[in-house]
Amino acid sequence: MTAMLRTRGLGKRYRRRWALSDCTLEVPAGRVVGLVGPNGAGKSTLLGLAAGMSAPTAGEIEVCGGRPGSGPAQLAKVGFVAQDTPTYPGLTVAEHLRLGARLNPRWDAGLARERVERLGLDPAQRAGRLSGGQRAQLALTLGLAKRPEVLLLDEPIAALDPLARRGFLQDLMEAVAEHGVGVVLSSHLITDVERVCDHLVVLVASRVVLAGDIEDLLATHHLLTGPRRDPATLPADQHVVTASHTDRQTTLLVRTASPILDPAWTVRGVGLEDLVLAYLDAPAAAPSRPALEVLR
Repeated sequence: MTAMLRTRGLGKRYRRRWALSDCTLEVPAGRVVGLVGPNGAGKSTLLGLAAGMSAPTAGEIEVCGGRPGSGPAQLAKVGFVAQDTPTYPGLTVAEHLRLGARLNPRWDAGLARERVERLGLDPAQRAGRLSGGQRAQLALTLGLAKRPEVLLLDEPIAALDPLARRGFLQDLMEAVAEHGVGVVLSSHLITDVERVCDHLVVLVASRVVLAGDIEDLLATHHLLTGPRRDPATLPADQHVVTASHTDRQTTLLVRTASPILDPAWTVRGVGLEDLVLAYLDAPAAAPSRPALEVLR
């Protein structure tokens, strides 16, 4: 099966600064991906490369089996909604839909019209006079009516109030269920990722430090508490993500696919937010093993 998103050694440099570096990952088709990381980690850069808005400095990227921006057929596969939910303030809702129909060969006019009616958007209303939530929904409508194979969302709901954000995410999941579109959603809000995503990519300091299906990641990470000890004494298949110590006690977050049989440890599961924060807070955000191995 063709991967929704595949990169190998991908990098993007702006003058002397690498905005993305040595990014290697593979996301299966049909996933709803949460892309998380601090400001400046490279999330927008990765999405821009995937949308074909810029070219890589190093490495390779493939989206839905093709090179981003390589031609009309490839551009038609990808929908993109930027952080500021771009719309044209002087155009009405109806004019946005007509523009979408002219620019997109697979445009679904029925889908666009149905969403506008269901959302209660006035076709004669100029986008500049819509609320933030309404503009976000209009931008999502334009992205979905394009009938893409994958929809890239660069923090489109960051500025919305909780009610508008919930409505946006609910509409997004309904569209995923109905039309089978894959999604990459960049967000700072782990609760939103947990609500709608089934796959996770964590970027820190322009590098991928964690990637995989969320269910598998939670099943293979464990919080260990026990008598103080040197983490280097653990079995080789127990990768230590973070470690903290008191005079008598050690607490470790470890990743392993094997059972933890040492009776000295109290073993607990970890939630998604704590898992993400652990990788964001790991020393230098760099695991001790090669990046490709950590991604497995």
